[in-house]
This record gives sequence, structure tokens and C-alpha cells, in this order.
Amino acid sequence: MARILIVDDSPTEVRKISSILERHNHQVLKADNGAEGVAVARAEKPDLVLMDVVMPGLNGFQATRQLTRGDETKNIPVVIVTTKDQETDRVWGTRQGARGYLVKPVNEDDLINTINQLIK
Repeated sequence: MARILIVDDSPTEVRKISSILERHNHQVLKADNGAEGVAVARAEKPDLVLMDVVMPGLNGFQATRQLTRGDETKNIPVVIVTTKDQETDRVWGTRQGARGYLVKPVNEDDLINTINQLIK
């Protein structure tokens, strides 16, 4: 069982992803935006972060960069989970330090396989 932080401003998406994670016995932490996600990650030290991109204020790319370059959080893998499906978005996400990139709607097997690879 892993502690996984979902950072997403859509309650519907958070519910969908939470239900998948809980079905696989993971503990879910939640944040509604990038700034809150960074704060929760710093305070709670989750095993992995699932990060949306399009959010008000601090977007997911900016939050990912803060987490992957911060001394306290740089070892926490971040997976971008977004509707943005362009190759340039994938490249940019990787440059910000993301270790995975999934496109919504997320396939359950893809999500769980990605998580399992990153939190061995």
C-alpha cells in the first residue's frame, strides 16, 4: 500500500482516480490546486504524486518543477495526469521532472502499472 497524493481541481476526476487507487489498497491524499499540492507533499511526504496540469494559480508543470527540484520532495515521483495529449506537453512535463505522463480519461491498468513501476 502506498500513500498517493492526487493534485487536481476537478472533484469528478479526483473521485474517479481515488476509487481506482482505493480498490488497489492505496491511501489517497488530495489537493485542489498546484500550490496546495506542493504544501501537502512537503508536509505529508507521499510515496507518489499524480499531478493535473490545467489548474488555477500554480499550474501542474510549475508545481511539478517545485516538487522535483525541492530538497524535501525531489525523491517523490510525480506523474502528470492530464487531458493535454500533445508531444510538446509530454516533453515539457519530463523537463519539469515528471517520471510519468498519463492522459485522461486514465486507463486503470496504465495507472496502476505506472504507479507500481515507480514505487517498487
